[in-house]
Amino acid sequence: MPVQKFRSIEEMSGAPVLVRPEDGFERFVRHCARMLRLAPRRYPRGVFRFRTIEEAQAARREASQLDRT
Repeated sequence: MPVQKFRSIEEMSGAPVLVRPEDGFERFVRHCARMLRLAPRRYPRGVFRFRTIEEAQAARREASQLDRT
């Protein structure tokens, strides 16, 4: 970005804001879309309660295998 010089506040207020087209929110949205295409997430629906750590770990392994398919 080039440096802009102004002689008064009025001149500064009237100047257009210099922004590159690839900057800003559009770039963020493209980045998020790219990440979702690379690693889509599939979560099982609902809330789960487990009696033991082993049950919870088995459910996590099963859910991670669903992610890969």
